[in-house]
Amino acid sequence: MAGIGFVLRRLTRQDDLSGMVRGYFYSALVSSGPFLVTVIAMGALNIVADQALGIEAVETFRIVTIYNFSLSLLTTGPLLLVVTRYLADRIYEQRVEEAPGMLVGALIVAFVLQYPLVLFLYFGVTEMTAFERLAAVLHFFLVSGIWLVSVFLSALKDYRAIGLAFTGGMAVGFVGGWLMMERFGAVGLLLGFSIGLACIFFTLTLKVMLEYPYGVRRPFAFLRYFRKYWDLALFGFAYNAAIWIDKLVLWSAPDATTAAIGLVSNPSYDSAMFLAHITTVPVLAIFVVNIETDFFERYQKFYRDIQRHATLGDIRRNQLGLIQVLASAGRNILILQCIICSLAILASPALLGLLRVDMLQLGIFRLGVLGSLFQILFVFLTIILAYFDLRRRLMQLSIIYLLLNFGFSWLALQGGFAWYGYGFFLASFTAFLLALATCVFEIGRLPYLNFVKNNSSVG
Repeated sequence: MAGIGFVLRRLTRQDDLSGMVRGYFYSALVSSGPFLVTVIAMGALNIVADQALGIEAVETFRIVTIYNFSLSLLTTGPLLLVVTRYLADRIYEQRVEEAPGMLVGALIVAFVLQYPLVLFLYFGVTEMTAFERLAAVLHFFLVSGIWLVSVFLSALKDYRAIGLAFTGGMAVGFVGGWLMMERFGAVGLLLGFSIGLACIFFTLTLKVMLEYPYGVRRPFAFLRYFRKYWDLALFGFAYNAAIWIDKLVLWSAPDATTAAIGLVSNPSYDSAMFLAHITTVPVLAIFVVNIETDFFERYQKFYRDIQRHATLGDIRRNQLGLIQVLASAGRNILILQCIICSLAILASPALLGLLRVDMLQLGIFRLGVLGSLFQILFVFLTIILAYFDLRRRLMQLSIIYLLLNFGFSWLALQGGFAWYGYGFFLASFTAFLLALATCVFEIGRLPYLNFVKNNSSVG
């Protein structure tokens, strides 16, 4: 699934600065598009709406966006990874004619399963007007749809269309929300932003259909993969739960607030953490363009030579080459992310002031930046483990991360406001160390994994 990374890598290696800038810009959109669109457009609309509307309308827009973002990730997480595995297998087998049906089937399954939950949330729990409820539900399903269609982006080659979809949709969402908010308040913000999300979703869906012009065939064939890859699905749920559980814990803090619509949040913690996660976008872009592509080439050579009956000496040399690529990539990522974190921490007072964020969030933001450093390293290590089909390890690590983030965040909650953020930081750091130890151990015994443990012919 590293396909688009090779295209972007060629773009960055052109003999001009613009090629490099465009390559990493498109990579950032491919790897973090939904998150970037949500954070940037929501932040810009919050700044504009704060002056034109009352606090209640802005709070409704903010909290609905946060709930939809988190719940859509939790409910689509298992489906995303199973669909990704199914698509990767079909690409490997050169049977991509199932791709359009797979997308349609995944959307139907997700929406059918999510419908009772979102209906209960906005029609049973909240105190909203009818139009606000409908706008919130529409927003939720568009966000979920973008998560699902994003699975196919790494297999596409047209980075320009992907970039145009995200940037254009973000611009439409901002302008739409801006124009509609004065007349319709919170409903206008949600509907305007949803128009931008709809532009992204339908543009990307159209691009997938044009890339794979085969018609809708066997839309639910991927469902049989849930029986074989249940551990991968559990990993998808547990990981997304892990990155949100600290927010849920802090929503029970004494300083948490209940919005007029009846939903609970902790604005100080939520805003600081959202901003902190943005610091990982540059490294994600570099991972897609440089790290994953270099690793994938070594990975292919390792298994290609095994299929050609290479000697043990050749296999060991290929294994050493994999280790060298990963060690070099890990060093580069760590150095770059440490530089970004240092700059973000040093510039945090000016940055929060520019964004009109309460300075009480300064400590939380800095801890969030440090936690995000180890979280993104954890993500990269799980991607490497996924390449070697170590699904049980992924499941175990994600469950441990979930328990760590819950436990440390609960302890931080007991300590009071001064300790907010320490839970996420300590959980991410510990989970990273465990993932690193697992990765080192498993890659150190690759020949054993391939010839003994993962060999079905060995009793």
